[in-house]
Amino acid sequence: MDSLITAAARALAAGDPLGALNRVALRDDAAARALRGIAMAQLGDLVRARALVRSAGRAFGPKETLARARCALAEAEIALASRDLAWPAKALDAARAILEKHGDRVNAAYARHLEIRRLLLIGRLDDAETRLAEFDPAALPPASRAAHELVIAQLAMRRFRTRPARVALARAERAARGAAIPALTAEVEGALRAFNMPVARLIARGKERLLLLGQVEKLLASKALVVDACRHAAHDAGKTISLAKRPTLFSLARALAEAWPEDASRDALVARAFGAKRADDSHRARLRVEIGRLRTLLRTIAHINATKRGFVLAPRRAREVVVLARPIEEKYAAVLALLADGESWSSSALALALGKSQRSVQRALDELAAAGKAQSFGRGRARRWSSLIVPQFATSLLLPLPPLRR
Repeated sequence: MDSLITAAARALAAGDPLGALNRVALRDDAAARALRGIAMAQLGDLVRARALVRSAGRAFGPKETLARARCALAEAEIALASRDLAWPAKALDAARAILEKHGDRVNAAYARHLEIRRLLLIGRLDDAETRLAEFDPAALPPASRAAHELVIAQLAMRRFRTRPARVALARAERAARGAAIPALTAEVEGALRAFNMPVARLIARGKERLLLLGQVEKLLASKALVVDACRHAAHDAGKTISLAKRPTLFSLARALAEAWPEDASRDALVARAFGAKRADDSHRARLRVEIGRLRTLLRTIAHINATKRGFVLAPRRAREVVVLARPIEEKYAAVLALLADGESWSSSALALALGKSQRSVQRALDELAAAGKAQSFGRGRARRWSSLIVPQFATSLLLPLPPLRR
């Protein structure tokens, strides 16, 4: 590696893409292309960056396997930044194996870090947590260490774990100061702001108030019966009953919890669960069946008693029944949550992250654009979407969550 390539690489590591470009802008060899691609990525031109890195990977000879693996790693990171979540994970695994074989511990560790970030982004929290437990970040430099700590903090926040999130953010802040890269420092500061934003709403006895992450954690550990609308579950004294795959039953449970300590009328329950404006005999018969199913599921934590007007929730042990809801509950809150991360998303990436069909996501994006909440640029496969609103809550908590563990 010659002196200009070395100097450009050092400039990139220090977060100085313009300094790197000044050294390699007029060169067209494989190493210079790769460095220009990384510089363009740091400057935000991800389309050009990916083309340059891919071209550099092809330009390296068949015997330069280490250089080609590094290009594959850079391309994977650019794909993640551009929210191309469908890029082949096997290519990253192959690159990591080559990096480990050649003793490049830093880049091999970073490949594992990228894998964890992708899992977190598409909502596979259990897999991300497993990979984190197996991952040793000791080889990462300060900048990569800060990014790794942000992943740990984001996972902890999605799990409503306050102390691990706070500790990880403190470590990320120290690592960012050590790296002395302004963009990284700004990203950590953004994560710290999100940590101190409301993450949920408490609904109890007809009143609502916003909760911070620590308050949510305390609520879930309290003796209250919590109907959790963030995870679609009922939680009481360490017992968790998932209703994530039973949306009708969850709607009934939430309606009963919001009415507590009073009963909920049959008409209100029918409207909530079945969307009917008026309850006829068939709706009432169906309601009895669904209430019976809900009564069976919740039998260890609560009774559901019939009243003249409807039904009332009667907890077995808890003295309080509350609903834990998302900060906002508009129709497309989860789509807005992803768009609000500051990156540009394709509709296919949004569909993958949300576990929905691309057609339904596209309909949501069109409605959000018509309402002035989202904007798009580009055409065809190059079309990307971003948010037009500045959120006043921790958007990651609006994303779909797995059920609480039993």
